Amino acid sequence: MNETMKNRIYPCLWVNGLAREAASFYCDVFGDSRIISDSQVVVAFELSGQKFICLNAGSEFVLNPAISFFVLFESREELNETWNRLMNGGAELMPLEKYEWSERYGWLQDRYGASWQLALGKMSDVGQKFTPTLLFTGTQHGRADEAVRFYTSVFKNSSITGILKYNPGENEPEGSVKHAQFKLDDHVFMAMDSSMPHQFSFNEALSLVVECNSQEEIDYFWYKLTEDGEESMCGWLKDKFGISWQIVPAILGELMSNPERSARVIQAFMQMKKFEIDQLVNA
Repeated sequence: MNETMKNRIYPCLWVNGLAREAASFYCDVFGDSRIISDSQVVVAFELSGQKFICLNAGSEFVLNPAISFFVLFESREELNETWNRLMNGGAELMPLEKYEWSERYGWLQDRYGASWQLALGKMSDVGQKFTPTLLFTGTQHGRADEAVRFYTSVFKNSSITGILKYNPGENEPEGSVKHAQFKLDDHVFMAMDSSMPHQFSFNEALSLVVECNSQEEIDYFWYKLTEDGEESMCGWLKDKFGISWQIVPAILGELMSNPERSARVIQAFMQMKKFEIDQLVNA
């Protein structure tokens, strides 16, 4: 097992009542993995030391390719095997073949709706196996550059590795982002623009969780990310680009670990928009 990364930021997949099944499926497909915790609401797991959670929720929101996971493989055999297993009950978005950016690459949507871009390459090029990738489409098209610069201004220990833009005569508007790679709190992310008529955009089905060690941190991220965005409930918000975030206290898992106490904690945060740590501790 790889050493667990400091997972301050990690993805949450909204799965309609199948969180445990989905988490087990991903752990089985990718290997080097484990289930961290399992409750009726949330199942947390690690893939190559990176944290993910699956949320048992309803059918209000459905996963789509607006946020996908770019996955690097140094072995062609491992890539092919992973592709075949994810394709069981899934759908191909881009065929697995050679492209200008990779000797072997493909994009698919699995049986639960999560999207994966599998690529042959060197881990040293990115530094982590799984990289959340943001696709700016529809009304958000052309905003990838702005988003990258905004997010790296909000999070500490952030940097822009590179932003590659479309040139005149290519199949996308000049100046839009072909590929961007950046870090937020030392976690790698990617971003792209696409002007194609996609029938999807960012929604709550895939959100990004930010764990905070203090009320000051919660307040900071809440006010920064809701600027020109919108507040929701229970620590959820939507930023000005339509991406959903959960700003949560790092001690929330501990508070929820006791079944008797967790009911009171849930009752308390169901009344909140922004989390208030003192109120949760006193619940």
